[in-house]
Amino acid sequence: MSDQKNTILAIVLSALVLIIWQYFVGIPKMEKQRQEAALQQAQQQSQVPPAPGTAPTPSAPGVTPGPQGQVNPQVPGQAGVTTPAQQRSREAVIAASPRIAISTPSLQGTIALKGGRIDDLSLVKYRETVDPKSPAVELLSPSDSPHPFYAELGWVAPPGTTAKLPAADTAWRQIGSGALGVDQPVTLAYDNGQGLEFRRTISVDDKYLFTIQDQVANKTAAPVTLYPYALISRHGTPPTLGYYILHEGLIGVLGDQGEKEVTYKAIEDAKTETFKGVSGAWLGITDKYWAATLIPDKATSVDATFSYNLVNGVKDYQTDYLADAQTIAPGASGGSTTRLFAGAKEVRVVDGYQKTYDIKLFDRLIDWGWFYFITQPLFKFIDLIYLWVGNFGVAILIVTVCIKAVFFPLANKSYASMAKMKAVQPLMKTIRERFPDDKVKQQQELMELYKREKINPLAGCLPILVQVPVFFALYKVLFVTIEMRHAPFFGWIKDLSAPDPTTVFNLFGLFSFDPTVVPVIGSFLHLGAWPLVMGMTMWAQMKLNPAPPDPAQKIVFDWMPVIFTFMLSNFAAGLVIYWAWNNSLSVIQQSIIMRRNGAKVELWDNVKDLGSKVRALPDGLKALGGNVTALIAKLRPPKL
Repeated sequence: MSDQKNTILAIVLSALVLIIWQYFVGIPKMEKQRQEAALQQAQQQSQVPPAPGTAPTPSAPGVTPGPQGQVNPQVPGQAGVTTPAQQRSREAVIAASPRIAISTPSLQGTIALKGGRIDDLSLVKYRETVDPKSPAVELLSPSDSPHPFYAELGWVAPPGTTAKLPAADTAWRQIGSGALGVDQPVTLAYDNGQGLEFRRTISVDDKYLFTIQDQVANKTAAPVTLYPYALISRHGTPPTLGYYILHEGLIGVLGDQGEKEVTYKAIEDAKTETFKGVSGAWLGITDKYWAATLIPDKATSVDATFSYNLVNGVKDYQTDYLADAQTIAPGASGGSTTRLFAGAKEVRVVDGYQKTYDIKLFDRLIDWGWFYFITQPLFKFIDLIYLWVGNFGVAILIVTVCIKAVFFPLANKSYASMAKMKAVQPLMKTIRERFPDDKVKQQQELMELYKREKINPLAGCLPILVQVPVFFALYKVLFVTIEMRHAPFFGWIKDLSAPDPTTVFNLFGLFSFDPTVVPVIGSFLHLGAWPLVMGMTMWAQMKLNPAPPDPAQKIVFDWMPVIFTFMLSNFAAGLVIYWAWNNSLSVIQQSIIMRRNGAKVELWDNVKDLGSKVRALPDGLKALGGNVTALIAKLRPPKL
């Protein structure tokens, strides 16, 4: 039974190594290479595609519902397509048009008076690199710049209507003066010269939420039917990490459809996805840490669309919605209110918006994954500890201790069973020697031994199985939460979400040589200090157990710490620190339990054995050199 247990455990661990390596390293690298190749072929801008039509909804005061059965209008597209050769720098585009400044504690940017778009936004609290002097993260950029990404709102009319409506080239005017800030809204106005007056009031909070109120006054002698719309457009395929555990692309929660995630590649294949008559919706485009999403009034029914278009070799990805028709009587006004989230996906901020504005599943804007019921609480626990200690790395260490305490009874039983198993090893050996050719009788006697000594032969697997879901949950937390981005630990770890920057192959920075640039094997030469510590703690934990009787299993177990050391070298430093700390706690816990159960702790013997092998290494190398020299002498041709 012990052989079976060891075989099963060896197979599980080996398979786990291969799966984790392929899932988190191999596949993402291939996907990233594929996307980078695609990015070189076509990027930047494209034409905005059409969106579908309407669905009935309650109208504003003085407004009657539009006619039923009417042909659906289209969300307006960009007036012309700028090819990459015609593009100007972001700064030049912003400087070339009249704008209203945006200035809040979290955001800096401008609103374009031409078109009324929110298309220039930087996140002043976040930098491109860990260097605090590096540029602020740029989220939104205007059309005609290298990477257009913007929000546009307005009205469209039924097909055949000749009313002049605001468009992408419309010149709005500001009523009053001053920049948009917290508690300082701005108002834009536009008169179409045909009896329709448009007014747009934009306000923003101290985080990342804009509120846009559009109104239209009908001063003509006839009723006018208009449809409110809003869109977020991104021209060119942005660089993505390509990890399958992270969604980057189009996202939304669309009524009964629930959460919808569509990658850039998927929407290119599908061209368009339409969701008719949804309420309580939100939709937009998300990156790993940032997002821009539209949030229509939850009582409003909209037709939402995810779409892709290609014009002159330039790609465009768009999420938009079209609300119900409003028929505005002469002398009356119609209106529409939309919220725009454009900023960093901070957990407390996103959760706060969900609660304050009753936005359905808005917390899913952060990709917690299928096991969000584990991942999300784990982050909130770490964040709670962080508020107390002020360091996410220390918070992870404390949370690890708490997790160990929760599973302490289970681990105690497992380690106690393993200690008993180790203590009866001589009896097990005797049974095998008594029945060397009768495997059935051998197993029966072993089972009786386990029953008599109250041993669970599979108990040793439980600590590993318990650790796996916590490992993946913490991996997800470190990978997707912006709070972990650029979060320092101590010493050389300046970013817990990034791999350990040091490597043993240049003596941890003593030499300027960068081993990662070595062809073919360079990626395997990034082996930092913390992965080495993790490998040593894993080796120590495994050496607490007796060596498997099968030589093949012993080889697997002996090499497991080495494999994990190289594999985890490219993982987030916070995850490696967690694993090393968890191993250390397990070694202490298991050693104490083994002593209490009368089992010998062989760790120190193994350490001494390893030390003797290291001390004997020079003699071994010297002997090897002598053998090589002798072999060369024998192969050398005789002198003539």
